[in-house]
Amino acid sequence: MKMSLPYHLGCTVWSLTEWKGSFFSDDARPDRFLSQYSSVFNSVEGNTTFYYTPDPETISKWGEQTPKGFKFCFKFPKSLTHERQLQNVENDAVHFVKLFEPIREKTGPFMIQLPDSFGPQDLYKLENVFSVLPKSFSYAVEVRHRDFFDHGKHERNLTSLLKSYDVDRVIFDTRKLHSVKATESSIAEAQKKKPKVPVRFDTTGARPLLRYVGTNDILNNEPYLKEWAIIVAEWIDEGLHPYVFIHAPNKVDQPKLCRHFHKLLSQLIEVPALPDWPANKQDKQLGLF
Repeated sequence: MKMSLPYHLGCTVWSLTEWKGSFFSDDARPDRFLSQYSSVFNSVEGNTTFYYTPDPETISKWGEQTPKGFKFCFKFPKSLTHERQLQNVENDAVHFVKLFEPIREKTGPFMIQLPDSFGPQDLYKLENVFSVLPKSFSYAVEVRHRDFFDHGKHERNLTSLLKSYDVDRVIFDTRKLHSVKATESSIAEAQKKKPKVPVRFDTTGARPLLRYVGTNDILNNEPYLKEWAIIVAEWIDEGLHPYVFIHAPNKVDQPKLCRHFHKLLSQLIEVPALPDWPANKQDKQLGLF
């Protein structure tokens, strides 16, 4: 795709079989999913690394399958963030990040997602990790402990720490998800798994990172996506470079929600149009014959 967008936009996955024929082309093979995905969107949440660490060969293939300007936002392994709670993980954290040195130009902020049990008393562990992480990469932290949303000393301490290391605070917006009655199994499941935390609109670094989780349809998400389009437009005008990831509980509808968000943003600022979906390109080619 044209990589001149002033922000990065993407889904939570790049490989979904259910996208064949709607987003992917009908004949797309799994080994072509990433290249087709990255022909439309210029970023993706790297959730796979939360569960396992890829080998160097796999990392190189990801780099080869994506165009210049594409950015992976990989998550730190849960073994470091959730199981060990960042206790004495400095060496392992550095080792993990350096695995991606061969595709460094294609990494966006690494996401350090912390569990709700990680509270203000653990903040020193986060600083210990920051102090050793390579500065050639960027990072974003997602907190879920309620004390980090107190508008008081705990939140100020977190904000001060993040700003001192130019680390962004992940903004996780689940307001819409938790405001609806679950009439679909995917929404009910998401409501069980996704935290209900307050939303913050301020930034701590140069790359604000938004994770928006709503419903599977455009209509119900419209007010929230409009609000975020206004905020993202302001961030861009301020010279920041946002990362926006739109979740749909069923995952299938994520591309259309991303496209709609981009449409809303294009009504506020001048941004290039997103390329056609691979499925649409295939339909146009078939129409020539």
